[in-house]
Amino acid sequence: MNMWFQNAPAFTNFLLYVVFAALLLFAVLGFVTYAILAERKVMAFMQLRHGPSHVGGKWGLLQTVADVLKLLIKEDTIPKVADRPLFILAPVIAFAPSFLVLAVIPFTDNFQFADIGVALLYYIGVSGLSTIGIIAAGWASNNKYSLIGGMRAAAQMISYEIPLVMSLVGVILLAGSLNLNDIVAAQENMWFIVYQPVAFLVFLIAAVAELNRTPFDLPEAESELVAGYHVEFSGFRWAFFMLSEYVYLFAMAAITTVLFLGGWLPLPFLGFIPGAVWFSIKFMMVVFLLLWIRFTFPRIRADQLMEFGWKVLLPVALANIFVTALVKGLLG
Repeated sequence: MNMWFQNAPAFTNFLLYVVFAALLLFAVLGFVTYAILAERKVMAFMQLRHGPSHVGGKWGLLQTVADVLKLLIKEDTIPKVADRPLFILAPVIAFAPSFLVLAVIPFTDNFQFADIGVALLYYIGVSGLSTIGIIAAGWASNNKYSLIGGMRAAAQMISYEIPLVMSLVGVILLAGSLNLNDIVAAQENMWFIVYQPVAFLVFLIAAVAELNRTPFDLPEAESELVAGYHVEFSGFRWAFFMLSEYVYLFAMAAITTVLFLGGWLPLPFLGFIPGAVWFSIKFMMVVFLLLWIRFTFPRIRADQLMEFGWKVLLPVALANIFVTALVKGLLG
């Protein structure tokens, strides 16, 4: 997309970016709508249950649309003792970074909003800002359960952010760049998942924890007395927190495709298939894997979650950095 805007006047350039940003937003919202439906249908298939089947015909295709309408008309309550400005702003703070990170992801070789030299650092830095929204939600509610839930969610996200970032160092060493286009180009002969299988596993596990999904969904565990940091939120404010989770699912699947699966690059003998199709296929494979994990593993305890992050994932990620640097140094 940068190529399309090179010769455009500044104002026209701005309008084009606004239009494409709006289109991407609607595409992501469409993904979220039917990712939720797909999740429930695939979960039902794997667990021999019935999924949504009452709204939108036999397949329940309008079930998520009906859920969104229900949330839109649901009563919006704000506790009297809440910090009102922060309570209103917290869902937006949690959601905005999940969409902003999409700006640097190269979906194809000519469709990317911002091709910056440190795109990977941008993704890591901006994605971490959602933690502020979670803490703000717990604090603004003026509810001790919400505050504890917010603190626990922040502790989990920060803890798993470290091994997630460490797992990417091997990819950076192999590509020699923080630019996502360069990382894709470096996988022309072989995808990095082949050279970095340990890094991929660490990244995937840490990503599940970052997304607050089962088996690491303690910040919003349904089996607890309260829902965690967003227990006081209702209607569409609550939906914003759920929306951010699924937009991050989109972003995490996309960045995984770029970092480990060669992005839009085709298999050598199938080069006639467009890059956008390849990216979509790999992307949906990652999304399905993330859904599969949720349906398969039981939730773990909070102490097990923290211990696994610090005592298992972090040492493994550091060992992978050492081995990758050693091999790269020996082989030149």
